Amino acid sequence: MSFDLEKSLPKPGNRFALPAVHGSADAYALAQAARRLKAEGRMLAVVAANATDGQRLLSEIPWFSPQGDGALRCNLLPDWETLPYDAFSPHQDLVSERLATLYQIQHGECDVLIVPATTALLRMAPPAFLAGYTFFFKQGETLDEARLKTQLTLAGYAHVTQVMSPGEYSVRGGLIDLFPMGSALPYRIDLFGETIETIRTFDADTQRSLYPVREVRLLPGREFPMDEAARTAFRGRWREVFEGDPSKSPIYKDIGNGIASAGIEYYLPLFFEHTATLFEYVPQEAMFAFVGDIEAAIRRFWADTQSRYKFLKADRDRPLLEPAALFLTDEDFFTLAKPFARWVLQQGDMPSELSAPIPNIAVNRRLDDPLTNLRAYLLQSGKRVLICADSNGRRETLQQYFAEFDLQLDACDSYEDFLSSPARTMLGVAPLQAGFELLLDGQDLAFITETELYAGTGRRAGRRKQEAVTQVEYMVRDLSELKVGDPVVHVGHGIGRYHGLISMDLGEGETEFLHLEYANDTKLYVPVSQLHVISRYSGASPDDAPLHSLGSGQWEKAKRKAAQQVRDTAAELLNLYARRAARQGHAFQYSARDYEAFAESFGFDETPDQAAAINSVIVDMTSGKPMDRLICGDVGFGKTEVALRAAFVAVMGGKQVAILAPTTLLAEQHAQTFADRFADWPVKIAELSRFRTGKEVTQAIKGLADGTIDIVIGTHKLLSNEVKFSRLGLVIIDEEHRFGVRQKEALKALRAEVDVLTLTATPIPRTLGMALEGLRDFSVIATAPQKRLAIKTFVRSEDDSVIREACLRELKRGGQVYFLHNEVETILNRKAMLEALLPEARIAVAHGQMHERELEKVMRDFVSQRSNILLCTTIIETGIDVPTANTIIMHRADKFGLAQLHQLRGRVGRSHHQAYAYLLVHDVTGLSKQAQRRLEAIQQMEELGSGFYLAMHDLEIRGAGEVLGENQSGEMQEIGFQLYSDMLNEAVRSLKNGKEPDLAAPLSTTTEINLHVPALLPQD
Repeated sequence: MSFDLEKSLPKPGNRFALPAVHGSADAYALAQAARRLKAEGRMLAVVAANATDGQRLLSEIPWFSPQGDGALRCNLLPDWETLPYDAFSPHQDLVSERLATLYQIQHGECDVLIVPATTALLRMAPPAFLAGYTFFFKQGETLDEARLKTQLTLAGYAHVTQVMSPGEYSVRGGLIDLFPMGSALPYRIDLFGETIETIRTFDADTQRSLYPVREVRLLPGREFPMDEAARTAFRGRWREVFEGDPSKSPIYKDIGNGIASAGIEYYLPLFFEHTATLFEYVPQEAMFAFVGDIEAAIRRFWADTQSRYKFLKADRDRPLLEPAALFLTDEDFFTLAKPFARWVLQQGDMPSELSAPIPNIAVNRRLDDPLTNLRAYLLQSGKRVLICADSNGRRETLQQYFAEFDLQLDACDSYEDFLSSPARTMLGVAPLQAGFELLLDGQDLAFITETELYAGTGRRAGRRKQEAVTQVEYMVRDLSELKVGDPVVHVGHGIGRYHGLISMDLGEGETEFLHLEYANDTKLYVPVSQLHVISRYSGASPDDAPLHSLGSGQWEKAKRKAAQQVRDTAAELLNLYARRAARQGHAFQYSARDYEAFAESFGFDETPDQAAAINSVIVDMTSGKPMDRLICGDVGFGKTEVALRAAFVAVMGGKQVAILAPTTLLAEQHAQTFADRFADWPVKIAELSRFRTGKEVTQAIKGLADGTIDIVIGTHKLLSNEVKFSRLGLVIIDEEHRFGVRQKEALKALRAEVDVLTLTATPIPRTLGMALEGLRDFSVIATAPQKRLAIKTFVRSEDDSVIREACLRELKRGGQVYFLHNEVETILNRKAMLEALLPEARIAVAHGQMHERELEKVMRDFVSQRSNILLCTTIIETGIDVPTANTIIMHRADKFGLAQLHQLRGRVGRSHHQAYAYLLVHDVTGLSKQAQRRLEAIQQMEELGSGFYLAMHDLEIRGAGEVLGENQSGEMQEIGFQLYSDMLNEAVRSLKNGKEPDLAAPLSTTTEINLHVPALLPQD
């Protein structure tokens, strides 16, 4: 007699433990239970042992439910993503999502609530708070503008000039823009007098109105009130709970002034007479399902919270509430859950009445028929089988792979499609993390995922927020980073140090001057109206900048010397221009309609910089001149999309494309991305790397030679003599500076024949110099995708407590951690230390000396979240894109160069979650001057898109060298990078026109207009 799922649903007050589940069978069981409960008007509340399982169930449960009207409405109540007693607040998007979810639970708009166990322990605002601070606007109603402003401010909304994020509002005449918490879009309310005439949604990026709506729901802007009564009550309870003088605490004072301090959420009980728990929001007739070892998760959380409380409570200015005031104990939690119907689900190893694990069906590439295990299972199991790929691209790749070995499978689009089809075995796309066999009556089904097949994984997305296209020249000249003590170049007087702004009255009203100091303590005051003659000095370390003496003739001599070198360099450049112009390139032609269809499958809006780079590449490719373009964009800013568009134009133009990556991991990642994007197009893609078998490599080489393969992605293997192309038209090189000298020579030879597109995150100084001088065409992508947050970067002395806290902060929100340990000999010792320090973590090791199959499995497991800490060497420096990995810890960070630090840090922060980088050193106080400057530079460059600025810093720290030469010194150091560039540009322009260059031109005087009015910025 097999198990009956529906009969297992308990009555209120009862608990039922299901038989052991396997793989994603828990999601199947929960989806069936939720459908039954929904039919009865009841809700299912799922408590997951950890945030990772919560995220997994959020994507898996809806897949097992009907589409359209019968679809299950699933909500995740997210965690604050901070550790208990942290002194910073949760991100506004998380608060918005939490408030929206709580509102939906209260109003019966949620069928399945998913909440991680530790989040369910948090005491929260009572339901009456949410009801009392939620209000509606309807078209045709009267609205008092002054009262609305007061209401919004008290509800925690911020008054801004332009509304961009949840929790903001602005008022302009008769227009009110609002971005309600919990809303996907902001709203624009148009008043006629005091009547609401229209309400329309609008796009926060373009500020353009979209479509009309009848009403707007406005949730509170925070999870606590900030009106006068609430603040008074907060202060009163503070005095009752804490000893000592409250006026010494900044938090107490801030609340009195109407300011919500960072980390105020951990004082939330002081705002309310009584806090509520999750159980007061969930309807009484709901059923709870506990997935995984909830008790162990709660015990761990309490042990960590109590140790943090003991460690942090000594700070008198920031006294702490006891853990029991903020969180439920395990006893409280299970007591409050008792009146509800309860299901318990645990993963098992052995088959149960409900499900069984998938036996070994792994692809074995050593066999003549790699699918032997899979075929045997399909013949013997007697089940209908759905093989689940991660994406459309993966499905197509698998379909082609199976077809090569005569296994022809039909594709299906959904779970319902599979159920209604007569086919015994099908290929589908599903978010399932692990496969399982169902053992229920009438459900003789099996689900196999890529976890069991052991093939690639990949996915994911994020979305838009823009400004204008970045001006490269402005970035180089930028004075906004200027700090006191920084060297600057004055075109008339040479290199001095900036010592701040001062105001002086020279008889025509007060004017601001830059105070510059030169050698021998001489001073120069430059009016702000002459800022154009000043540029930041790059060329040597700021401390070693060669300061000039005013009036000594030293500066004139340096300029003359530089001018001689500039003439020679300019002549070389012109020679190169001439050779390039003489070469005939291929003018690609393509269908605009097809291109639009391909571009639409991107799924995001391009950033302005990205759009400009794509446009430049297409103009180059269709021009008939050979392309040699460098795309410099920060990690995760969308360089790959530029490469995809270029590849599309080339392939549709009848040419082959070669994509060259410095590491096997990056080649694998690109192969996955390209397969996904070209899934709907008649394009054949191959990969050449050590992850592929000898047979696969031989087939790929044959396909390139006979023209049946359109796009090949590989490592330096692509440059070997045995690889011959029948119609190569475009080469895309990722991170060229990571290739060896021999490979670079081979690439140089390629440049003579085909279009070349190079992608880089931090250009090495010489590459940057070449691009800026016009040796190579150059595009910068410096605008971040929307919702990407700057990475918080900390430099710390290495310590167990720092490592444990950093890892726990990430693991608590269901994320993953990179731990960088760049010594293969001692990496296993480090693993043992981490296992002792973090028993709750699943730690995997990856380094370049591992066998390729083993390394491939480790990386796939990490991407699939089967491990949550990757202890690795710099093998991860390029290419692996794991949006759930948002913390990186670097052991001996002082041993890395600036570009490498930036590249490694760029492995995290690839989603809208706050990312953290911990740069650990042996002793912060004992660092060398250079290491200190590198770590300071990377800390200051927290802003997104800073890779380009870091390259400029690299020019300063290492010295710029000659633009065309390899030596790391030169005239550039004497006069600074910017002035050298100006002189070189002038020389090239003159020689092109057949004139002798006048190298005083960039230094020439300009017209000055004196308006006799003060030139001052007010102090406030």
